[in-house]
Amino acid sequence: MANQDATTGSITSGKRLYIETYGCQMNEYDSELVRAILKKENYTFVPSEDEADIIMLNTCAIREHAHRKIFGRIHQIHHSRKFVAGCSGLVARATNNERPLIGILGCMATNLRTELLENKSLKIDFIAGPDSYKRLPQLISEAMSSEQQATSNEQRKPFDITLSEFETYSDIFPQPEGGVGAFVSVQRGCNNFCTFCVVPYTRGRERSRAVDNVVEECQRLADSGFQQITLLGQNVNSYRHENNDFADLIEAVSQVKGIRRIRFTSPHPKDFPDKLLDIITNNPKACKHIPLPLQSGNDRVLELMNRTYTRREFLALVDKIRAKCPKMALSTDIIVGFSSETDAEFEDTYKAMEQVEFDSAFIFKYSERKHTIAQRSLKDDVPDAIKTERIVALNELQKDICLTKNSAHIGETHAILIENTKAGKTGDRCVGRTDGHTLVTLAQGTYNVGDWVSAKITAASPNGLKGKAV
Repeated sequence: MANQDATTGSITSGKRLYIETYGCQMNEYDSELVRAILKKENYTFVPSEDEADIIMLNTCAIREHAHRKIFGRIHQIHHSRKFVAGCSGLVARATNNERPLIGILGCMATNLRTELLENKSLKIDFIAGPDSYKRLPQLISEAMSSEQQATSNEQRKPFDITLSEFETYSDIFPQPEGGVGAFVSVQRGCNNFCTFCVVPYTRGRERSRAVDNVVEECQRLADSGFQQITLLGQNVNSYRHENNDFADLIEAVSQVKGIRRIRFTSPHPKDFPDKLLDIITNNPKACKHIPLPLQSGNDRVLELMNRTYTRREFLALVDKIRAKCPKMALSTDIIVGFSSETDAEFEDTYKAMEQVEFDSAFIFKYSERKHTIAQRSLKDDVPDAIKTERIVALNELQKDICLTKNSAHIGETHAILIENTKAGKTGDRCVGRTDGHTLVTLAQGTYNVGDWVSAKITAASPNGLKGKAV
C-alpha cells in the first residue's frame, strides 16, 4: 500500500496519473523521474487526462508568457472534465463526476508559487519544485486527504519547493517508454547567473553525479534497447565530480556496450578546454555537433547578460573547434531585444551569425522573467515591434545559411539512425538524423525505428535533408 498503513487501506493506491511536460529536455527527463518515483508507489500512468484521477503539469519558466499558457491549460482541464462528466458514455472515468487533482511541477512551481497558490480560480491541489519529486507521494496523499476533508478554498495546499545543494536523483533510474534515444541528467542546477535566466533560482546551485552512477544509468538504458544518449545539464561542460571532468564522463559513457551515439546539451562557451574538444573530435561515439549559445554578438550586451565572454573570445572558440574538426556542426541560441540593445548592437549579432554560419539556431525575443537580475535591475525597453523586426531578420538570415549548409551535403553518404516513421503527404516516410544532428527524411521501405541506414543525400531544404538508402 502507498502512503498509508496497509491495515487501514491507502487513499492513493491504484490512482491513475497523467503528466504533461513543457519546456526543455531537462523537464522531459524530470517527468521520467516522476514516473519512476510514483510507479514504485503503485500509481498507474494513463495516456489521457480524461482517464486520470490526478493530472500533473511539469512546467517551464524560461519561455515568453509560459505562465499564461499553463494558467490557460489549467482552466481548460477544469472545463473539459466538467463537460465530459456531463456527457454519459464518453469515458468511464467521467461518469464519477469527480474533479481531478491538479499538481504543478517544475520551474514555474518554484518561481510562481505565490501566484499559483493564491489564484483560487486555478484550483491547484499541490506543488512540487524540481528538487522535491521524492516527496510527491506524500504531497499527493496530503492533497487527497485535504480534498476529502476540505470545507473551503482557504485550506492550505501541500507544496514543497525546497532547493537542494545535494539532490541529483542518483538513486532513481528512469526508463523512457520507446524510442532509440534517451536523456540522462549528469548535473543539476547552475552557478552562472546570466541576468536574463531564472534557472539558478528555480533549480538551485550546480552539482554533478558520480561518473559510475551515470554509466550505470546508461548501461540500463542500453540494455533496454536505447542506442543514443543525450547528457543533460544546465551547464553540462562544467561537470565536475571528484577528479573527473566532462571529457572523462564522455569517455566513460562511450565504453557502455550498446550505446552508439553520445550527444549533450547545454554547454557554456566559457568551458571548452582542449581536452574536451579532443574527446568530441576523436571519440567515434561522440557526435560531431556542439550546441554553442552565442546569445548576442555585442560585447556591451554580453556584459549586461553576464555571459563572461566577449565576441572575440566566442569567435576564437569557433575557429579552434573548426580547426580541430572542420565538419563539426554548430547550433546556437540568440536573444534579440535585450535591455537597451541598439540597432548597431543588433547589427553586431547579425554579423556574428553571418561570420560563424551556424548549422541551426534558436532565436527568441527577450522577455523579463520574475526574480532574475535583469527583471530587478534592467529595463525591458526595446519596443516589441523592434524585437519582431530583429527576430525576422535573423530568421531569414539563418534560413539562407541552413539552405547553403544543407545543400553542401548533397551527394554525401551519412549514417542515419531512424528515430520515427510517419505518413507524409506523398506516402510513408522514415526520419532520422545525421551524426551532426541534421534531420534526414527517407522513403520508408522496410526500415524500423532503431535501424541504421547508410543514406546518400539527394536533396536539401532549410529544414533538413532528403536521402536514399545505398
